Amino acid sequence: MSTILITGACGAIGRHLRKSLNGVYDRIRYTDVKALDPARDGEEVIQADLSDRAAVAALVKGCDTIVHMAASLGAIRENGKMVGETSWDTILQNNIIATYNIFEAAYRAKVKRIVYASSIHAHGMYRKTTAVGDHLPPRPDSRYGLSKAFGEATGRFFADKYGMEVVSLRIATYKPEPTLIRDLGTWLSPRDAVRLVRAAIDTPDVHFDVLYGVSNNRRGLYENPNAKRFGYFPQDDSEVYRDRLLARNLPEEPILHRTFHAAHLAESEWDGDMSKIT
Repeated sequence: MSTILITGACGAIGRHLRKSLNGVYDRIRYTDVKALDPARDGEEVIQADLSDRAAVAALVKGCDTIVHMAASLGAIRENGKMVGETSWDTILQNNIIATYNIFEAAYRAKVKRIVYASSIHAHGMYRKTTAVGDHLPPRPDSRYGLSKAFGEATGRFFADKYGMEVVSLRIATYKPEPTLIRDLGTWLSPRDAVRLVRAAIDTPDVHFDVLYGVSNNRRGLYENPNAKRFGYFPQDDSEVYRDRLLARNLPEEPILHRTFHAAHLAESEWDGDMSKIT
């Protein structure tokens, strides 16, 4: 029997994966720093802090594949509005140390594959006039984006040096439906998120590859050349929500939103020169 470990099981994507993957694989081990609902048939649940190296070493034993979704989000929100960027200490513990612990423990436990939840924020400071793809170097828009660039570099290191199979998912805007105009180019639907993760788990002959976590949006912003090879064919399109969004008369997006791919996380401490970011 194969065993898949999914971290961040209490997060938005983690909860949906648990709901949707029941019975798809032999056994799935779910973990989160928070308490989890009891295990069903074919499941294991383990509460763990991924910044604890010993806990992670125990967690990964017997796994064939790890889907590493756990991370602190980049924005601090109050009443649905972003009021600041997540602190460096939080990002360091939950996104950098925890991610390295997962890769290191996986290597020592001879885990074959890691699917790493990266983010479009790893390249958020490219202008929207640039068709961003896996051929471009990182250009983070925040400490959160910086941590995701670190995670991708860690994955490539373990793939190149230790022969692990690593798939990095650059997840865009995951939510039930678009709520902002910018979402029309970045939306990832819950159904397509499941398709994305299954493609990353199931596709053979992987070294280090990048897949963009976006739906089949008519106004998509990203090049996704590996999608066909992985059999990732998203079905949902944000366009069906466009008229509803326009009818809401939403305020004009700030210039950072309009100019850069994912720069809304940069707003809280913005002190840059836009003319120098070409």
